[in-house]
Amino acid sequence: MEEIQNRITTGLRVNGPKDDAATFAIAQNMRGDIAGMNALKTTLGLGQSTVNVAIDAGKAISNLLTEMKAKSVQASQAGMGSDSYSALQNEFRALRAQLTTIAETAEFNGKNLITAGATDLQVLSIIEGSTITVAAQSLDPTTLLIHTATLATANSASQARVLIDSAITTVANSLASLGSAAKRVDIQATFTSKLMDIVKQGVGNLVDAVSAEESANLQVIQIKQQLGVQALAIANGSPQSILALFQ
Repeated sequence: MEEIQNRITTGLRVNGPKDDAATFAIAQNMRGDIAGMNALKTTLGLGQSTVNVAIDAGKAISNLLTEMKAKSVQASQAGMGSDSYSALQNEFRALRAQLTTIAETAEFNGKNLITAGATDLQVLSIIEGSTITVAAQSLDPTTLLIHTATLATANSASQARVLIDSAITTVANSLASLGSAAKRVDIQATFTSKLMDIVKQGVGNLVDAVSAEESANLQVIQIKQQLGVQALAIANGSPQSILALFQ
């Protein structure tokens, strides 16, 4: 009865090596795998966030380049006054400065994938140590070759437009690369989560007690106990009945 009550209380059929040494050892090894996969989920989550920040920043940079292209096309019109060129140039510089700010601040957990001189990100994918490589995509104005572009004249504005067109293509290709890497990390994270659930279920199958079965066993033992007490009471009462015959 004490053993069954312990199983019901803890929910475990195998609480320690004394209950079933082999099963307990297997379950402990599987619990170790679960702990490793839980840490792996955290690492993959950090990788997902880092890449997603880079993608969002890249999309913002792409939008800024589109606005800069519009300014360069507008400035390509010959014959405008110096005040018009100056106003367009100021807007152009402001957009480029904002682009620089985005590239420099697109950081998560100390890692920036799109700033100047960015390095690749290695995301741990399995417990054994294999990684998913997310290639860095430097998207700062200097790397995009638009840091010297100017809208001072119609001719320079036309040259700036060509540079911006090239930068837009570069950013689009970089976003495609980051998107592919992000999908790999997402798939691995989903798989790891499902695998961990399966291993947890496996541990449960090994060591968990079946509540309904244990409760039924407890009721059977309680009935046996009650019958035993009644039998003992009857046995103890028999001598008194015999003595009553001599009175």
